[in-house]
Amino acid sequence: MIPYGRQDIRQEDVDAVVEVLRSDFLTQGPAVPQFEQAVAEYCGVEHALAVNSATSALHIACLALGLGPGDWLWTSPITFVASANCALYCGAQVDFVDIDPRTYNLCPVALERKLVEAERAGRLPKVVVPVHLCGQPCDLASMHALSQRFGFKIVEDASHAIGGRYKGEPIGNCRYSDITVFSFHPVKIITTAEGGMVTTNDRPLADKMALLRTHGITRDAAQMTHAPDGPWYYQQIELGFNYRMTDLQAALGLSQMRRLDSYIERRHQLARRYDALLEGLPVTTPWQHPDGHSGLHLYVVRVKAGPGTGTHKQVFEALRANGIGVNLHYIPVHTQPYYQRLGFVEGQFPEAERYYAEAISLPMYATLTDEQQSEVVRALQGALSS
Repeated sequence: MIPYGRQDIRQEDVDAVVEVLRSDFLTQGPAVPQFEQAVAEYCGVEHALAVNSATSALHIACLALGLGPGDWLWTSPITFVASANCALYCGAQVDFVDIDPRTYNLCPVALERKLVEAERAGRLPKVVVPVHLCGQPCDLASMHALSQRFGFKIVEDASHAIGGRYKGEPIGNCRYSDITVFSFHPVKIITTAEGGMVTTNDRPLADKMALLRTHGITRDAAQMTHAPDGPWYYQQIELGFNYRMTDLQAALGLSQMRRLDSYIERRHQLARRYDALLEGLPVTTPWQHPDGHSGLHLYVVRVKAGPGTGTHKQVFEALRANGIGVNLHYIPVHTQPYYQRLGFVEGQFPEAERYYAEAISLPMYATLTDEQQSEVVRALQGALSS
């Protein structure tokens, strides 16, 4: 089976983790701040905080921005459910904005239209979470302008996008947002096995998220309600969580960061080769916006059923049967049973549903060989005509 995504673990990664195993610190030692510093420097951002997953990162980002009961968070329906669930964890409500038919990201035109309607109704969002789907940057400048006009905060869900660039600058620098979230799951561009990161240029937000990831506990006398009783003293000043990353994970992430640019370049080589090999087939290949340099976490094609062509489901099943581990990213969140119980119905976000009816994620990872990629294309040709 050729999987749709795969981690690349090399001897230097193993050595980095073994070094931590032989050290005095397995959890909260020097590797975590070193990894945070490496990400902050790469992104050109003031603060980076490592956590145990991107889901945790989204949660504390929303809490730090004060999202709570009576508030609204808007996001894209084409994303993993965590981009929406983070609002529910805070007691807030969720709504969606349909996608752009070319980029598959949250559509800024649809966003503006919905904001105008929401302003009239008195239910503007407190937070908007644009998702850099497949690694392609969203139209952040347009969304930032809308945030200034309508007063919402922006959390970039860049789980697919580390190493990507927008208008020539790194994703994660928070020029157009309050907070950015990264994921380091094994199928992502770099991995810490499980793990995530939040970045921000806002010191109070960074301090708040640092507190929330560690049980709401501080040892900083300046944050305490009274002077410490002694050198052992700490105080819980918020209701926080155990969302910390371990030194083992951070050591792996730090080692992987050294290869990030080469991973992105290889993904772009593979994408260009896919574009050429798929030319003439009845599929729509990904369109890349000129303002962005994608992280290319995913390479999604859209299958157009027609005479002599298998249906979307038939093509997907034929690829799987021939050892190609394709996937579908993602099922529209508003069609999930849980969200339908909240009142969402099919047909609300038609572009997202059209995308879901056609999308297939082909294998895309840095160690995919040209020979394997050619095998994927041959299998796709056969599946389309079978």
